[in-house]
Amino acid sequence: MKIYSVAVENFRGIRSAKLVLPDHAVLIGDNNTGKSSVFEAIDLALGPDRLSRRPPVDEHDFYQGRYLPVPNPETQEGAEPGPAPKITVEVTITNLSPEQEARFGANVEWLNTATGNFYQEANPAGVDAAEIKAALRVTFVGEYDPDEDDFVGNSYFTRSLSEDDTPASFSKKDKQHCGFLFLRSLRTGSRALSLEHGSLLDIILRLKEIRPQMWEGTIGTLAAFDVASDPAIGISGVLESIDKSLKKYVPREWGVKPHLKVSNLTREHLRKVITAFIATGAGDHAAPFFRQGTGTINMLVLAMLSQIAEDKQNVIFAMEEAETAIPPYAQKRIVHELRKLSAQSLFTSHSPYVLEEFSLDETVILARSDDGQLSQSKIELPESIKHKRYRQDFRTRFCEGLLSRRVLIAEGATEATSFPVVARRLAELNPATYASLEALGVCVIDAGSETQIADLGALYKSLGKRTFALCDKQTDAAKMAIEAQVEHLFMHDEKGIEDLILKNTTQAALERFADQLDWPQHLLVKYPDPRAQASAAIKEYFGWSKGNWGIAEFLAQCSEAEIPPWLCNACVKLKELCDPPPPAADDDDLFADLLG
Repeated sequence: MKIYSVAVENFRGIRSAKLVLPDHAVLIGDNNTGKSSVFEAIDLALGPDRLSRRPPVDEHDFYQGRYLPVPNPETQEGAEPGPAPKITVEVTITNLSPEQEARFGANVEWLNTATGNFYQEANPAGVDAAEIKAALRVTFVGEYDPDEDDFVGNSYFTRSLSEDDTPASFSKKDKQHCGFLFLRSLRTGSRALSLEHGSLLDIILRLKEIRPQMWEGTIGTLAAFDVASDPAIGISGVLESIDKSLKKYVPREWGVKPHLKVSNLTREHLRKVITAFIATGAGDHAAPFFRQGTGTINMLVLAMLSQIAEDKQNVIFAMEEAETAIPPYAQKRIVHELRKLSAQSLFTSHSPYVLEEFSLDETVILARSDDGQLSQSKIELPESIKHKRYRQDFRTRFCEGLLSRRVLIAEGATEATSFPVVARRLAELNPATYASLEALGVCVIDAGSETQIADLGALYKSLGKRTFALCDKQTDAAKMAIEAQVEHLFMHDEKGIEDLILKNTTQAALERFADQLDWPQHLLVKYPDPRAQASAAIKEYFGWSKGNWGIAEFLAQCSEAEIPPWLCNACVKLKELCDPPPPAADDDDLFADLLG
C-alpha cells in the first residue's frame, strides 16, 4: 500500500495543492513552505486517532482563518452569501493488498498511474494493463457548523460523496487497515510506553490481539490498601476524631469512618499513570522512559514503530525531522530501517545526511506562492552537472540551496566566503541600511568556476528558487547567459575580487590588517616588514589564502568607509530585492487616514 497522491484545499497555509508521491520520498523546502501541513493533512484523512480530538479542526486550520461564508462581491446587496469554506483532503491509495481490496471492494477504483486518471471505460479487460492499478480514494471534510457553533470533520470514501445519497464514513477501523503512522517533529515520547488509548504500546498490543487483564486486580489491590492505618504515622487518630465529630451531626447512613486510600483510580486513570521505567548506564536505577535523553526517546519510538511495521507488514511511515537529537550515522540508520520496514516512507528533513539517502526521483521540492498554491518539482540536473558530481558535492554545494528560498551563486570559493562576511559586517555597523544574508534568507553556493554559474542558476530557478549571481567581469556572451537564468547579476569591473578589494579600500585598513596577520614564513622572507609594503604583501597573501577566508578576514575588520563601495551597493541592492520596504502611501491615502 502506498499514497499515490494527495490533494489539499484550504488547510492552514495551503490554499490548494496536488502532490504525486513516489514510493519513498523526502519533502524539502524552506521553512513555512507547507511540508508539515501536507503530513498533517494526510493524517486528517488516514490517521486512526487524529479525529478523536474534539474538535478535529479549529479556526487556525482554515486557510487564512476563513471558515464563515463570504459574500460574493458580484451578487446584489442583501443576497445570501456563498458557501462557507471547507477543508478538504483527498488521498489516493494504491498497491492495495488482497485483504484491503476485499474489505474496500465497493469503493475500489482503477487508476492509470502513468497519467493519474481513473479508468472510466466500459471494457473491464482494460484494467489488466500494467499501468492500471486498484486504488482507494479517501476524503476528509472539515467545516464550521453554525447550528452547533463548533467545528466538525470526518473522513469518507470519496466515491460515496458523489455517488451515494449519504456519504459513507471511512471509519477508525478502516484507517487501521491502512496503517498510516505519523511521527511529528516534536517527539516527547511521553505516551510511547504508556497504556493510554492510541499509544504505541497500545497499538502493538492490539495488533497482537493482547488484552491486558490487569485492571480489576490492580484496582482491587489498591482499594484494599489503607495508607494511614499504622498509628505511628499519626493520621489515624485525627481521622477517628473526625469520625466522632461527624456522628454528632449526621446519621450513620450519611457516612462514617473516613480513611485514606491511594486514589479513586479507574482503568482510564491506570492507563495514564502506568509507565515503563528504563535503567540507564551500568547501575540498576531505573527512571521513567520519558525522562531519558531526547535521542534515546527518538530511537525508542523508532524501535516501537519497527515492531508495528513487522506486525502490519503493509504500513506507511511519515516522519518529520528524522535528525532531531540523532547523530549522522543514526540518521542514516533510521532512513534505511524505515524504508526496509514500510511499504512507503515519507520524510521531511533539513539534514544533508538524510537528504543524500534519497535519489533525485525521490526528492520532492515544495514551493508555496504568496496566494497559497503549493507546488512540487523534481531535480533535473543540467548537462554540465553529472550525477556523480551531484552526489559527491551534495553536502557542500547543493544541499543548502535545495533547502533555501533564495540562492546567491558565487563564482568561486573566495566570493562564497567573503560576501556573507561583508554583509554581516555592514549589518553590524549600519543595520538601518544593510542586512546579513542570513536575515534575508539567502544561501550562498560556490559555483566552482564562472562557467558553472548559468547552469546552477537554471537548476535552482527550475526548482522555484529566487536566484542571484555574483562574479568578476565577464564577456558579453557569458554575461547574457547568466542573466537569462538569474533574477539579478552582481558583476564588478575587475578581473578578480582581490583587485576589487585592494583598489577600493584604504591604506589604514591594509596596514591594520598587516599588523594583525600571522604571516606565513615564505611571505615574511619576501616582505620582512609587511606593514611598509602592505598593498603588495596583502595581495600575495590573498593569492596564497585564496578560498581559505583570507579576504573574508580582511573585510571583517573594516569599517563601512573602508569596504569597497561596490560591495556596499551590492548589499543594499540585495536587501532591496529580498526585503523591499513597504510601498509609500500616496497623498490621497494620507488625506483619507487623516480624515479617519
